[in-house]
Amino acid sequence: MSHSRFNAIDTILNRTELDIDFQDQPIEKISSFFGCNVFNEQAMREYLSEDAYLGVKAAIQAGTKLSRETAEVVAKAMKKWAMDKGASHYAHWFQPLTGKTAEKHDSFFSLTPDGKIIDEFNGDNLTQQEPDGSSFPGGGLRSTFEARGYTAWDPSSPAFILEVGEGKTLCIPTIFVTYSGLALGYKLPLLKSQSYLEKAAIPVCQYFDKKVKRVSVTLGWEQEYFLVDEALYNARPDLVMTGRTILGKHASKGQQLDDHYFGSIPERVYAYMRDMETECHKLGIPVRTRHNEVGPGQYELAPMFEELNVAVDHNQLLMDVMDRVARRHRLRVLLHEKPFAGVNGSGKHNNWSMSTNTGKNLLSPGKTPGKNLQFLTFFVNTIKAVHEHSGLLRASVASASNDHRLGANEAPPAIVSVFIGEELTKVLNEIEKGKTTKEDVKKTLDLLSKVPNLELDNTDRNRTSPFAFTGNKFEIRMVGSTMNCASPMTVLNAMMGAQLMKFKTEVDKLKGKGKDTDTAILTVLKKYIKESKAIRFEGDNYTDEWAKEAAKRGLGNFPNTPEALDAYVSKESKKLFKDSGVFSDTELNAHHEVMLENYILKLDIESKALEELCLNYVLPSAIDYQTALAENVANLKTVGVTAKDCTYQMDMIKRIAANIKGLHAAGKSMTKERHKAHSAKTSRASAIHFCKKVKPLMEKIREFADDLELIVDDKDWSLVKYREMMFMR
Repeated sequence: MSHSRFNAIDTILNRTELDIDFQDQPIEKISSFFGCNVFNEQAMREYLSEDAYLGVKAAIQAGTKLSRETAEVVAKAMKKWAMDKGASHYAHWFQPLTGKTAEKHDSFFSLTPDGKIIDEFNGDNLTQQEPDGSSFPGGGLRSTFEARGYTAWDPSSPAFILEVGEGKTLCIPTIFVTYSGLALGYKLPLLKSQSYLEKAAIPVCQYFDKKVKRVSVTLGWEQEYFLVDEALYNARPDLVMTGRTILGKHASKGQQLDDHYFGSIPERVYAYMRDMETECHKLGIPVRTRHNEVGPGQYELAPMFEELNVAVDHNQLLMDVMDRVARRHRLRVLLHEKPFAGVNGSGKHNNWSMSTNTGKNLLSPGKTPGKNLQFLTFFVNTIKAVHEHSGLLRASVASASNDHRLGANEAPPAIVSVFIGEELTKVLNEIEKGKTTKEDVKKTLDLLSKVPNLELDNTDRNRTSPFAFTGNKFEIRMVGSTMNCASPMTVLNAMMGAQLMKFKTEVDKLKGKGKDTDTAILTVLKKYIKESKAIRFEGDNYTDEWAKEAAKRGLGNFPNTPEALDAYVSKESKKLFKDSGVFSDTELNAHHEVMLENYILKLDIESKALEELCLNYVLPSAIDYQTALAENVANLKTVGVTAKDCTYQMDMIKRIAANIKGLHAAGKSMTKERHKAHSAKTSRASAIHFCKKVKPLMEKIREFADDLELIVDDKDWSLVKYREMMFMR
């Protein structure tokens, strides 16, 4: 019997060294080529006139539209820059609701009516394009026959050149909308949420500093991932089809020794990392950190903080680059949140903060005691916002793949809570107990001045917390590794903007009654601290005790995606998104529908892939081994050995038979329940049926299949095993 598993292993063992070799290449300083493929400030200064450059910068900073004349000048300069770099095509690069990026390439090459050959790229080409939008997820925003979808240039995110093999394409970051202007992608809601938060934050900042004219959101993401050899990857149909192993016996050695975490990076992986980082740096992605993660074959990289919109674009671009570079190294990147059972899955921690045009991080206490009340204002309002909209924040990270990870003793649970550390807990407790007199204001400010500078990490991290304060930022640890960062960031921006507007209204009301600004601020903060106290938790979020305590506090617990997504279309969420202008009711309902459809399709694909694996791999291997055992017993009888003397063989034959019977029955039930799920009247009902009926049967089938893998002769087992995928380099 020829197995793809053994062919894959032979391929690895007999593979010659790859052509990619860094040993003989001179080491270049990153600064010498960083951003060389980006139409950044340096490129704009070189290719644009001073007036055009200043016009573009002003438009970006003020968020205003570029004039038609300026767009023409920019297009001309961008084309020359790109062609000087060797680009032959351009593409509007956008982020549809698939979670992936999309691009439609057009050549600069064109013919005039009289047959002359020219290179053409004008203001119209730069600012707007019409990709066919009919086949992208729309949640009812459009019908299939309504093909028009528009992409529109986002000047706040720089254009870049994407190198694929020998080809080079100028990519222009864009929003994606329907013919009527409704959001079909992630970028437009994100930009709207940024604008809303800035509008709300500036007046609050001006309580403390009248010079504040702009507030921007910053993001630092951390990307976790697994690497497997491409030969092993291709020999696992479930990895190819779903991105995860939907069955597989745990290896006897996993992560229990903690010897992979921060360990020596394998040479082959190190070569991949260097190559990938070089490509990132050329694209202006400031990746800085790399290390082994907890799971065998798992790694992480992280960049420096950037402005939110650019950071989101860079993470989406990174995932594409990671995959392309991995293929050069005969590897495959697994970005799924749970590619292997029994070891840690992968997340994408989102570190969120706000900063002003005066250079102030609004979530850093700083070293000037008189400014600490500003920090406390934004700090408490963030906690209050999370308390008010915790269900929506949970929904923003919900997906079929992330459900495998959240709460699995490796990642934050589905219960949203906030960790702030011992020192800041003391500060909030003191304010809660204190009086809001002028004298108390001075004491509070004095107390804040004695808090250690949080940039020096005054408290330990709580790795079990879904939303943790980590010195000068909040870290959303719930985000899944495959997700577009825009989803949770849009939600967080919107709810923070709404909270700050409410805060300012309450403070101004107290000021109108004669209270001074500091007293009014602390009076409102004291109220918020009391009202949001239930969301704060400093302990182990993994314990059953916390789940019980959270229920007593009235905190939501939504471990599965279909139920978690209800928060998107709640009365409170609809009001939030409508007031902020981030989503209309029509857009919100459509995006909710897309998320449900995505969940349904993912589980549908997984259940069908599992069915195929069992029929084509698991059962044939088990039956072959069972037949061999039966033949062995029959042969032994011919030489006088009785069945009583063949207890091992007989036990194994019966065990295999029981597993085959159980697997077959569960498989038939799974197929039946899948059909029922598809016949449900609504997408939510279908998703719930997949979650409650199909998914448990998939787990049951896995139990039978994994037990068969344990007992079937290794030479008869046709699927690549965990020990091979996670440990073979």
